Amino acid sequence: MATVGRRLPRNVLSLCRRAQCSRTVKTSASHGSFRSNQSLYLCGVAAATSTYLGWKWLQGSAVVEAAKPFRRPIDESSLRGLKLNHRERRFIKFSSVEYEGQLYMTPQDFIESVTDSEPRPRLKRKMLNERDLEQFSQETPLLSKSSPDMFRTIFDKGIISYTEYLFLLSILTKPQTGFRIAFNMFDTDGNQRVDKEEFLVLEKIFSTARRDRLNRALEGAVKANDAGGDEEVVLEDELQKSHVVDTTLLLHFFGRKGKQDLKFEEFKMFMENLQTEVLEIEFNEFSKGLPAITELDFAKILLRYTYLQSDQYEMYLERLLDRIPEGRGITFSEFKSFCQFLNTLDDFAIAMRMYTLADQPISQEEFHRAVKICTGAELSPHIVDTVFKIFDDDGDGQLSYKEFIAIMRDRLHRGFKSQQPSEGWVGFKACVKEAMRNQGQQD
Repeated sequence: MATVGRRLPRNVLSLCRRAQCSRTVKTSASHGSFRSNQSLYLCGVAAATSTYLGWKWLQGSAVVEAAKPFRRPIDESSLRGLKLNHRERRFIKFSSVEYEGQLYMTPQDFIESVTDSEPRPRLKRKMLNERDLEQFSQETPLLSKSSPDMFRTIFDKGIISYTEYLFLLSILTKPQTGFRIAFNMFDTDGNQRVDKEEFLVLEKIFSTARRDRLNRALEGAVKANDAGGDEEVVLEDELQKSHVVDTTLLLHFFGRKGKQDLKFEEFKMFMENLQTEVLEIEFNEFSKGLPAITELDFAKILLRYTYLQSDQYEMYLERLLDRIPEGRGITFSEFKSFCQFLNTLDDFAIAMRMYTLADQPISQEEFHRAVKICTGAELSPHIVDTVFKIFDDDGDGQLSYKEFIAIMRDRLHRGFKSQQPSEGWVGFKACVKEAMRNQGQQD
C-alpha cells in the first residue's frame, strides 16, 4: 500500500474536513435539496484534490513510496570495473537477434564471426517472438540428418547463445583425440550417453567466471549510482539471462521434446561436420568454384588471422612467389588435412622442442615424421614443401619452426587473443622494451 511522503498543508486539510462534513448533513425531503448536498460534496472533493496536486507540483517532488523495494536496472555498458573480453565483444558485435533482452547469434552470424573480420551491414537487431522460435524449431534438422552444410542450410532460422558460442569455438580447435575427452566431460554419470540436463552443465562451466566478474562490477555500480535505502539494483546481463530457451543446438541434439540422448558417435560426427563446414567456407572463398586454390591463396589463409605488420605479411608472400613461380595448386583434401594437423599444434610444439634444445634445424623429413606421430596421418609432400617455402628464412631447406609455431597459433585461434600486442598496457610495455633495446644497441 502506497503512503504519502509529506504531511498535507492546513488549507488542504480544512477543505477535506468541509467535504467530509457535507456528507453528514441531513438531506431534505425534497429531491432538489438532495441534489444540492450531493453537488456540494463532489465540489469539495474536487477542490481538495486539485489544491493538493497543485501544491505538490509547485514543490516539484510528488514522491510516493511503495512498500516493495524499487528495482532499478543498470545498463551493463555503464558498469565501472567491467571490461568485456575479446570473445564477449565479438559475440555482441556479430549477434543479430534478440529475445526477451538476451542477445543471440544465428548460425549465419556464427559462421561470419569465425571467417570474417566484420559482420554484414544491418540497421538493427531483429526482435524475436514466440512465433519465430516455433518456426525455428520446425526447421532445425534432426541429429540423424547432421551434415557439413547444416549451419549454411539453417542460415538465419536458428539461435545460438553466448555459452554455446564458446562451446562451438572450442570445437574448431579440438583435435580428433580431444573429441572423446569433450564428450566425457558432459557424460557426468558415465553411461556413454549425454542427456539434455547433462549438456546444460555447459551453461555453468562457461558462465561461472563471467558471473563473478559481473558481481564485482555490480558492487562498483551500486556505489557509482549512489543506490541506497530500499532500492535494489539489478544488473541486466544481455549475454546470459536466467530464462531457458530451446536453442538450435538443444533442438538438434535432444529433439523438440528434449528426451533424446546424445551418443559419442553422433557427437563426434557433429564436431567433424562443423570443422569441415568452416574450412569449406574458407576454401571456397579463394577457390571461386574451382577444385584447388593457388599456393599464394593458401599462404593468405594461413596468415589472415596473424598480427604481422604489413611489410612482414608482404615479405612472406613475395618469398613464396619467388620460390614457386608456377604452382600446381592445393586441393581441399590437402588443405583440410593441414588444418586438422594445426589442431594438434601443442603436441607438435613438444616434439619440436627436442630439436630446439639440441639447437638443430628441422628438415622436411623430420617435419613429416613429427606430424605423423602427433596426428597419426600424413600430409602431402607438396603442402609441406609449400609451408617450408613460406617459413624457410634463408632457403636452405630448413624450417624456422619457432616462427612457424607462433604464427600458426594465431591462425589456429583465428585471432581470438585476449589482447593484440599493439594494444593497451601490453602494447605499451612492448614499445618500451623495444625502445630500450634499440637505445642499448646504439650505445
